[in-house]
Amino acid sequence: MSFGPLPLDEAEGAILAHSLPLNTGRLPKGSRLTAADISRLRAEGVEQVIVRKLHEGDRTEDEAAELLASSIRSSRLDRGPAATGRVNFYASANGLFVADKAVVDRFNRVDPAITLACLADRSDVRSGDLVATIKIIPLAVSATSLNAAISVLEAGDAFCVRSYRPYAVHLVATELPSLKRSVMDKTARVLEARLDRSGSKLAGERRVRHEAEAVADALRASLVGAAADPGAFPSLLVVFGASAVCDAEDVIPKAIMLAGGTVERVGLPVDPGNLLVLGHIGDVPVIGAPGCARSPKDNGFDWVLNRILAGVPPSADEMAGWGVGGLLMEIPSRPLPRLAANTGAGPAGHAPDLGIVVLAAGRASRMGEGGPHKLLAEFEGEALVRRVVRQAVEADCGPVFVVTGHRSADITKALSGLDVEPIENPAYATGMASSLRAGLTAAEAVGLPAIMVLLADMPGVTTGDIQLMAKILRRMETPAIIRAVADGQRGNPVILPAHTFEALKALEGDIGARAVIESSGLPVIDVEIGAAARLDVDTPEAVVAAGGTLRD
Repeated sequence: MSFGPLPLDEAEGAILAHSLPLNTGRLPKGSRLTAADISRLRAEGVEQVIVRKLHEGDRTEDEAAELLASSIRSSRLDRGPAATGRVNFYASANGLFVADKAVVDRFNRVDPAITLACLADRSDVRSGDLVATIKIIPLAVSATSLNAAISVLEAGDAFCVRSYRPYAVHLVATELPSLKRSVMDKTARVLEARLDRSGSKLAGERRVRHEAEAVADALRASLVGAAADPGAFPSLLVVFGASAVCDAEDVIPKAIMLAGGTVERVGLPVDPGNLLVLGHIGDVPVIGAPGCARSPKDNGFDWVLNRILAGVPPSADEMAGWGVGGLLMEIPSRPLPRLAANTGAGPAGHAPDLGIVVLAAGRASRMGEGGPHKLLAEFEGEALVRRVVRQAVEADCGPVFVVTGHRSADITKALSGLDVEPIENPAYATGMASSLRAGLTAAEAVGLPAIMVLLADMPGVTTGDIQLMAKILRRMETPAIIRAVADGQRGNPVILPAHTFEALKALEGDIGARAVIESSGLPVIDVEIGAAARLDVDTPEAVVAAGGTLRD
């Protein structure tokens, strides 16, 4: 294999190293030069070209990438086609991405022209996530290097995805006067959201005094309940203490021992997550959750929980080695690798990369007691809610979910014939957060890695606005929040990536996603769409001023 300039008479069959602009059209880089190509070049006065000349056994970049990719046969992986010397690998199930650094390093030492990059070992991934990529740097590689790299891959698994299995999780929570019951309620909801990824369920909750004996009794009772259902999933016990663990003889580790169990570790070199306890009673794992696990943000609790769900519970020795990389204070909740270039979508057959959640459940209280419903007001002869939802459907960016609540039957009727999934939120009276959770849950159920939140009372947002924001999302190589603005002032709609989902589920009351946006740590890309970004119609006067006609 050789590289460099060649006269045209010797260049047929070689691979063009650089694109050539010609009067008859550009000849792209990577073209295998044919006799017709040589004639075109000669006719335009080109005398020599810079090429890669292949020798016996050499492989082009795509051929090499495909052969290497086919040597990886690990489970729970899909792979895309070879293109520009690259093959991407995607998780085919929710699970734990496991990489063997020694194998990956040996592979990358074969030849700098042959590369393999992947996620960090033991990363939490979702079905469809990009987890690894093989990339050939030059236009071709030698048979010697290619065969050596294939041998490395065939000798050991470079990476795989260990799919999560469902567990029946029993929660024990301790009480103190200083701990509000609302905090305990939220803790259970956050834990349930964490369990969704594996199909696990919260099988029961016991709230007891913050005393070792009381916790031990609750642990025993949970095990008895689990044993009474032999057809259930394997069991996992999680204990949330009202007060943080500060010693190996403190309430939670002592309770595990009183219940007949063993404590493997008290304390974790992961921050947040230092104050975690891990033990087991028989073959049932017990996690004493740190206080930070009441938040959906990534912490040491997730590291331990994910390994248990994936069937590879961590040893005390492994956990002692988590200090490097264990400072998590500034990272997003979980990795969402960049998707395929240009489209933002995964390989053919994967779910769309964006869902649109239209919030249409509110009580419209500012319209007056017993007054007309703003979403049924007509704009150019069309109900406002239908106008907004139709624009979302016509944008053709992904599935549209419409969350209804107040006068749900009337709203659903107004949407007749539109290709949407209506979601009734029985808790709509508690505020916007419950509707946001309802829409997000539906989007997550079909594997969508981002949602656009669109308010149903914004008559000015157009199909073009929606498409523009979706287009910007798909150009991003790293996760970001995309937000509509008017003259630089924040507005709606907004696109939220999966990094924000856990925090969104933890919202309460009549608040939207603003707090999550501001605390996510993700870049926020503002998209100017004009006055439409801040035009919502909350009062009869606003409806009329915006060009609407009140109906009922």
